[in-house]
Amino acid sequence: MKNGGERNETPEAQDAPGASPLAAAAEEQSGTRRRVARSILDHGPSTAAELAERLGLTQAAVRRHLDALVADGLVEPRDKRVYGSRGRGRPAKVFAITDCGRDAFDQAYDELAVEALRWIERSAGGGELGAAAVMDFARAKAAAQAEQYRPFLERAAPGDRARALAEALSQHGYAAVARTVPAPAGEQLCQHHCPVAHAAARFPQLCEAETEVFSRLLGTHVQRLATIAHGDGVCTTFVPRAEHTAESTQHTKTTAPPRIAGRNPA
Repeated sequence: MKNGGERNETPEAQDAPGASPLAAAAEEQSGTRRRVARSILDHGPSTAAELAERLGLTQAAVRRHLDALVADGLVEPRDKRVYGSRGRGRPAKVFAITDCGRDAFDQAYDELAVEALRWIERSAGGGELGAAAVMDFARAKAAAQAEQYRPFLERAAPGDRARALAEALSQHGYAAVARTVPAPAGEQLCQHHCPVAHAAARFPQLCEAETEVFSRLLGTHVQRLATIAHGDGVCTTFVPRAEHTAESTQHTKTTAPPRIAGRNPA
């Protein structure tokens, strides 16, 4: 894709015997549309302007592809969230990937994961024993992933650990970013993609084990605010700032709130 246009035919498309210009154009349109959807998947809800800049397309071209993706149920429009005071005028419209959109990428093996977890649950006798067996598996899987993430955090300064974890998660297909939030003071670790979202919807132990690993890697209690498995657009985990954690330690001891890390929000 060059100079904001949409035409970028390969020599194979141009020279292939019997390939009509109409067929080549349709294939190119499909490829560009997939790039738009993939960019939303990787970067989270995006405006048409952000997508145009990111992909080197015109906003008009992006909007055409977005209209088609919305019609196919692969993305959906939403009002853009505004942090802090909002100016005049209507909020910008952003486009977020849908569950069907995620399915169009690399979740085909998710059903296999669900069946494997069901087998573990049944083999352990079902009920509480089955749930405990699935939790053991989820923790073992999360621990193995943690060993892959650990080198990223060891290279990072203490204040950059959340961003280092986001980088590690992105390297493993979770399209993650970390951003600072003013109140409560800390960072939000946002995962725009979850390769096992369907399995996690059926077995929330996967989310809980992952959250436990985040706590260990970051050296602080974290709180899961939203999950793709629960129907949210992004998996969001709050990571408190170090001094905020120290200030709230005594309060935590006295009030003893119920543990909610790793659970999907109600």
